[in-house]
Amino acid sequence: MSNQESARTLSHKIAAGLKAWRFGSVLGLFLMVVLALGWRLVDLQVVDNDFLRKQGDVRTIRVEAIDAHRGVVTDRYGEPLAVSTPVQTLWANPSETDPDEPRLTNLARVLDISEARLRERLETYAGREFIYLRRKIQPALAAKAMELDIPGVYTRQEYRRYYPAGEVTAHVVGFTNIDERGQEGLELAYNDWLSGEPGRKRVLKDNRGRIIKDLALIRDAAPGHNLELSIDLRLQYLAYRELKAVVSAHDARGGTLVMLDVETGEVLAMVNQGSYNPNDRSQFASENLRNKAITDLFEPGSTMKPISMAAALESGQYSANETIDTSPGYRRFGRFTIRDYRNYGVISLTDIIVKSSNVGISRIASELGGDTIRNLYARLGFGQPTGIGFPGEAVGVLPAPPKWRPSEEATLSYGYGMSVNALQLAQAYMVIANGGVRYPLSLMKLNEKPIGKRVLSERVTNDVRTMLGEVVSRGSGKRAQPGFYSAGGKTGTVHLVGAQGYEDSQYKAIFAGMAPIDNPRIVTVVAVDAPQSGEYYGGEVAAPVFSRVMSDALRLLNVKPELEVGTTGLQAGKTGKTGERG
Repeated sequence: MSNQESARTLSHKIAAGLKAWRFGSVLGLFLMVVLALGWRLVDLQVVDNDFLRKQGDVRTIRVEAIDAHRGVVTDRYGEPLAVSTPVQTLWANPSETDPDEPRLTNLARVLDISEARLRERLETYAGREFIYLRRKIQPALAAKAMELDIPGVYTRQEYRRYYPAGEVTAHVVGFTNIDERGQEGLELAYNDWLSGEPGRKRVLKDNRGRIIKDLALIRDAAPGHNLELSIDLRLQYLAYRELKAVVSAHDARGGTLVMLDVETGEVLAMVNQGSYNPNDRSQFASENLRNKAITDLFEPGSTMKPISMAAALESGQYSANETIDTSPGYRRFGRFTIRDYRNYGVISLTDIIVKSSNVGISRIASELGGDTIRNLYARLGFGQPTGIGFPGEAVGVLPAPPKWRPSEEATLSYGYGMSVNALQLAQAYMVIANGGVRYPLSLMKLNEKPIGKRVLSERVTNDVRTMLGEVVSRGSGKRAQPGFYSAGGKTGTVHLVGAQGYEDSQYKAIFAGMAPIDNPRIVTVVAVDAPQSGEYYGGEVAAPVFSRVMSDALRLLNVKPELEVGTTGLQAGKTGKTGERG
């Protein structure tokens, strides 16, 4: 054999050896992989089977939030004013839902949404795992949508806030947003108190994301606390009805009514016009959202004359049976002149209030000095927060110049040059009604009588109440007589302030009063903004509202009628104008 053949033979042997070695290596490696996989299967299934269980849990077990039930708001007798009801929210996983799915047409129709918009959103957010389709719908509607059996469409339970009294209590209770966070009123002021703490639970889901089993409770949901308001829903309804009627009858811009319990300072009713229905968010108008009884300021006008008179009686410089000369019916302060409706001549202190004499009360103020009157105003709560805890409360303006000009003393005595809200005015009249004690005001029901602070003597308040009773029995407040009950109060008619100052043809008609006058139970303030149709004086527009509201309210509160007083009151209420203006 030649050397060449020997080399070829050796080459073939080497090649065959390499092939055998490679085959053996691959076969050995394959056997090793098979053995390793086999061992791993045995290990996972027999030795360490927790791993597969954990991996399965990762893909099927989720932690879900448990919505907390928001607290209930009720009136003083437990009537619900705000409740949370269970509803369903429809959502989708766009990664599981085909935007071209034919059944989306029916889904859009059921949910009353745009089909084109629905398909566009599913396509736009295809990379996401969650989008809302429609939130907080009735369970029956959600069930109808789920019957379409569209892949990637799911439901979850939530809560929706509902207000049984609607627009009647809207300004007091307020409303929440779609996530049940307070936006206005007491829903906003007490949001933390009403809000519950969401819980968490571990659940088992199927491959379509539906919960098929609750596995464990991690933390239970803590429901929100309830609120029991001082509001009496019966009085709230009748106050709202009468205020709405007078605003409509006089084509007025709006109105406010506040009713207080004389002995506790609790707010029994608080209504405004215009209002809104918190259950129908599509009809909201921003100008109607404010609780004007607390947030809007105005000059109180002649309703402050009884308080100025109280300052005079308290000073000891005047007594109830004194007289004042109001001739010639006007007073000049440089270019500024104040006038009475007519020249009343020499009249008693009582007739200054009954006839609403600007000249008479301003002369008393000039003798007392501006500080004396202002100090009493401050003790009664003007120019200060009421402490009621309502969002957006306006405190008003109570002037305190270093030196009073005569014209400032005069106008302060009959309620010009200062500003108040309706609740502050009601609080001041409450002090006169209960014998001189100022109680903190409350929108929450009180279980015991609060501690008050005496700011006037009983003697002074009794004298002022007598004067207020005369206003209703024979003065500008005749139309305020509440049927079979005695009452006392004061009318006020003030110019509204616009962008250019006082508006000559725009007025606010006010009546502030109490009943029964000998032992008052309720104080009520009525204010009507810019009545356009017919009458506009406080005694003609606001006083009749006071009459109707107080008559019904006292009956609802089981206050014994005063028949002999009521008979004359009914007759007086029909006599029309008295010739006096407040």
